[in-house]
This record gives sequence, C-alpha cells and structure tokens, in this order.
Amino acid sequence: MRARQSRPSVARVYSYVLGGRDNYGVDKNVGDYFMSDLAGSEQLAITNRDAVLRAVHGMATDGITQFIDMGCGLPAAENVHDVARRVHPEAKVVYVDNDPFVVAHGRALLAVDDGIDAIEGDVGKTAWIREHPAVQRIIDFERPVGLLFAVTLSFLEDEEDPAGVVKFWADQVPSGSRVYISHFRTGGTREAKATERKILEAFGRGRWRTDAEIRDFYGDLEVLEPGIVPCAQWRPQPGEGEHKLSDWEEMIVSGMARKP
Repeated sequence: MRARQSRPSVARVYSYVLGGRDNYGVDKNVGDYFMSDLAGSEQLAITNRDAVLRAVHGMATDGITQFIDMGCGLPAAENVHDVARRVHPEAKVVYVDNDPFVVAHGRALLAVDDGIDAIEGDVGKTAWIREHPAVQRIIDFERPVGLLFAVTLSFLEDEEDPAGVVKFWADQVPSGSRVYISHFRTGGTREAKATERKILEAFGRGRWRTDAEIRDFYGDLEVLEPGIVPCAQWRPQPGEGEHKLSDWEEMIVSGMARKP
C-alpha cells in the first residue's frame, strides 16, 4: 500500500479535481498543478463525469438495467447505480478498477446490496473480468448490458489493443446493448500539449487519439447520435452545451454505440 501512496493515481487525482477527499499528497500535487498552472483544465474531469451520467440515464431510459463500469474511479456524489436506479430501481452494476484503494472504497460505499459490487482488475484483462464471480453473479449476458469506458481507454497503449478490448466485450453482450466511450482527444494548442504531457508524466502511460481513431474502437457497432463529439456537447440538458467550448472542453470527446 505504501508504494501506491508514493505515486499519483488516475482515480484519486480525478476525484480530487471533482472535490473528493479520498487521496494522498502526491495526488493533490498533480491535481493542484492542473487547477493552478493549467487553470480551467478541471473541465476535462467535470464535463467527462457529467456526460457519463447522462449516458447512464440514456441507457436506462432505453431499457438497459445492468451495467459494467470499466475504470469506475472513486465513489462520487452521483454514481452509475444512483442514476440507473432512478429509472430502474432493480438496476445492477459491477464497478471495475485496477486500484485496490478505489475498490476498497467502492465496496464500502457502493455495494449497498447484492445487485452492486466493485472488483479489482485491469481493463485489458478482459477474460479474467468476464469470468469473475461477481460479474457472473450480477450480470446476465443473455440480456442487454451497458458498457462504460469513461477515459479508461486513454490509458491503454496501442500495443495493449484498446479496440480489441471493446470488441471482446461487444462480442459478449447481446443485441440492444450499449457501449459508451469517452477519450482524450489529440489537439494542437499549447494547452492541449501541456495537458497531455503532464498526464503522461504523472501516470506514466496513455495515449491521446484523434476522433477517427476513437471512432474505430466501435468497430461494427452502430454509433448513435450525435456521434463522436466533445463531452460537453454529447446529449446536453436543455440550456447546456450551447456556449463556445473552452480549449479544455475540446480535449475530451465521447460517443455511444448500440449493438445491432
């Protein structure tokens, strides 16, 4: 555990930027850099989280009652099951993260009944996650599933085959399932280059990609409207997403696809 405290965690930094308190000094240092030296970059986290919750609501409204959240991060004020269960009180969720600190908090705060659990696992270990007892118990793969990859694929290198990860899960779920992805978008501005450099320096891995590269992750899935767009403009609530986007808001995009 001491080794975990000596280097920043994506989940803990993300939570800190969103106002969370479950973090260490090394996480605060990185988060403070983003919020002071790159003032406004916290919009990456804020607009991403807001879009994820809209995606969950949209999936639930379309009839999805079970979800797997890949790279879930620390519990927040609003979580996937909170949103889903406002539509379907019986909705089930498996949260997955590779940080044991995150999983421990998730189990303590999110696993409120037998329909919710948090497991420790790397998103690239697809078969291992698929066969995990919690996934086997909670998720019925004969019924549509909502798959969430919120920023997670941004931290997979090309050789780790992020497209193959998505394809694996798309092959596991039936027609009508949904796949939501948000991802850091390559940009040419000073802010984009500085943010990408700092994220790679802090966490030691990851790649920002173009809209076309992100679109390719969906393979043969049907990408739904409005396509691959900045998170701030992905199905915004009335009155939202109509402003001119900041450079930071342009740096993170998302999209949802349906399995035919």
